[in-house]
Amino acid sequence: MEINDWPGSQISVTQAKQIQMELAGRVCRQGKNIYPRFIAGVDISAGHVQTIARAAVVVLDYPELRVCDTKTADDELSFPYVPGLLSFRETPLILAAWKKLSINPDLLIVDGHGIAHPRRFGIASHLGLILDLPTIGCAKSRLCGAESPVDSEAGNYTELVDNGEIIGAVLRSKSGTKPIYVSIGHKIDLATAIKWVIGCCRGYRLPEPARLAHIAAGGKTLDILPSPT
Repeated sequence: MEINDWPGSQISVTQAKQIQMELAGRVCRQGKNIYPRFIAGVDISAGHVQTIARAAVVVLDYPELRVCDTKTADDELSFPYVPGLLSFRETPLILAAWKKLSINPDLLIVDGHGIAHPRRFGIASHLGLILDLPTIGCAKSRLCGAESPVDSEAGNYTELVDNGEIIGAVLRSKSGTKPIYVSIGHKIDLATAIKWVIGCCRGYRLPEPARLAHIAAGGKTLDILPSPT
C-alpha cells in the first residue's frame, strides 16, 4: 500500500505544533456520500514512559463487522509523550502496521481526536491527511472544548464547542457508560461521522473497529475471515 511521506519524528515540540497549525487548513470537513465495504480501526499500546510500543490496524467488513485483516508493528517510540502531540509519537508505528495490510479500507476510525484539538489537528486528522482517507476521531476523553450533559440512552449526543466553534460531538454510545468524543478526522462531516460511529457500536462503549484494534494492540490474536474475493 502506498503512503504519503511522513515528515519525520526528529523534530522539536515547537516545530510539531507549527506543523499542526499549517496542516489543519488542509483537513476536509465534508464528505456525506460514504459507503464503506471495509472499515479500519487503529490503536497503539504504549504508556507515558514506555519507549517500546505495539500499533495495531484491524479491518472489518460492513455491515457484518467481521475481522478481515489485522496487522501489528512493534518498535521504539522516538517522540516524547506530549498531550496534543500524540500523532508525532504514534503515527510512524501505525503507518508501519498499515503498510502490511492486504485490504484497502474505505473508512478509518481512530482511537483519538480529529479536529477536537486545540490546533484542530489531532492524530485522526493527521492519519487521514497522510492516507487520504475518510477518517473519524473517536476518543475516550476530552482534550479541549465545553460540553453539555448527554441523555443516558445510547445514541444521544450533544455538541462539543470550543471558542464558539463546534469541534465534535459528545456521544452516548452505550447506555450507562461514559460518553465518547467523536470528531471529524478528514474527508467527512460531523453528522456522517456520528452516523458511522453509532453504526459500528455493537453493545460496547467503543465502535468495533477501535475496540478490536485496542485488543490487538494489547497482544491478543483475532480470528480472521478468509480473504474476500
